[in-house]
Amino acid sequence: MISDVTRQPGKYLYSTREGVTEAGAERSRRIPAGELILSNSGTVCVPKILKVDGCIHDGFVAFPTLKERVDLDFAYYWFEFVRPAIIQENRQGITQVNLNTGIVRDMHFPLAPLDEQRRIVAEIEKQFTRLEAGVTALRRVQANLKRYRAAVLKAACEGRLVPTEADVAAASRRCPDDAQRRDAAATSYEPASTLLARILTERREQWNGRGKYQEPVQCPSSYETEALPEGWAWASLDQLQILLRNGISAKPDAEHGLPILRISAVRPLSVNVAETRYLSAAVSDYADFVLNEGDLLFTRYNGNPDLVGVCGAVPPLTAPLVHPDKLIRCKLVPDIVLPKLVAIMANVGESRGYLAKRVRTTAGQAGISGGDLKGLPIPLPPLAEQHRIVAEVERRLSVVEEIEAVVKANLQRAARLRQSILQEAFAGKFSTPTESRLDVITGVPTLTA
Repeated sequence: MISDVTRQPGKYLYSTREGVTEAGAERSRRIPAGELILSNSGTVCVPKILKVDGCIHDGFVAFPTLKERVDLDFAYYWFEFVRPAIIQENRQGITQVNLNTGIVRDMHFPLAPLDEQRRIVAEIEKQFTRLEAGVTALRRVQANLKRYRAAVLKAACEGRLVPTEADVAAASRRCPDDAQRRDAAATSYEPASTLLARILTERREQWNGRGKYQEPVQCPSSYETEALPEGWAWASLDQLQILLRNGISAKPDAEHGLPILRISAVRPLSVNVAETRYLSAAVSDYADFVLNEGDLLFTRYNGNPDLVGVCGAVPPLTAPLVHPDKLIRCKLVPDIVLPKLVAIMANVGESRGYLAKRVRTTAGQAGISGGDLKGLPIPLPPLAEQHRIVAEVERRLSVVEEIEAVVKANLQRAARLRQSILQEAFAGKFSTPTESRLDVITGVPTLTA
């Protein structure tokens, strides 16, 4: 299958996921181990040297006599080299690419003496070995950065990233200087439990909605037993929010107009406001759905369950922007709870686990509801500590992002360097090959498909 070729890296194909009976093999094309095949449909121009006997369908081209004149490793690397050009030359329409035996047969192949072919292969593989060592090191850096990022967020949620308000107050009280002790007495902090009580009291007193005031959903009692740093408290998202609603159900229908976010714009701790489509509507038509800086957006539905319930805070905006119904908007109590702090807590640890257990799948789409979000447990620090946590997380993750950008650029450079090595090899920098058509080299008028 084409998928057997694409899922196994490197030059060899060691196994297949499917098989055929002997009767099926008689109606197919049986290829022995040690032969070269090339995909000509789906993901095209992918060469593989078989390490297993197998049958191919018409999505492949085989070269049963090629190895009489050509080292198959040499042929493999040549197909790797010409693949980008072959795809570009045979593109039909916007994305579809097709090859056939005629196109492959007419390819011009750089033929060198067999001994020279083997020397070229040896030089290619020597340089690729060095290159792969560098790529492996870069991948290792990527993995370490991912682990470090997770460790930073975990420490932030557990009160280990910055000094807690309780620690700061205790350190001040231990200061021997009388003046500083007097200052310490004035540096008492407001515990999160008091902060939360004040939020709920103010909400109750300022209620002017319809009907009788209803208390917000409380944090699940099971989380009250989970240890938190001194001065912290568990709160439900419903206790911290003043607005929780789905977005617009209208479908994008214009090339320009009112921008509406794509679902993919929301990822853990980020909202990419450039990922938009457009509605042929005026801002006034959807005034209640216009986003503001600091709003939290949660993914309500996604094909990937791991991306359901993740959230990010909306960054500063330069133009009106609305959100679709597959994103849930949450506006927090202003000046008391930091949106970026809640975003950090909601994407990590106990909070993330809470939402993961509530994801439901329907018709291939995983989702949660606003009701699920209301009970989301948030470990809440004192306000001053919230500021310190957010600042430290942003500082550390900005360093991570800078390094990740450098690593990504070097991985792209490595990919270009791989192609450059092949270009030198087949431009005669490693030897001086002659050129001949593949059907001449194989000695047969057609290739086996």
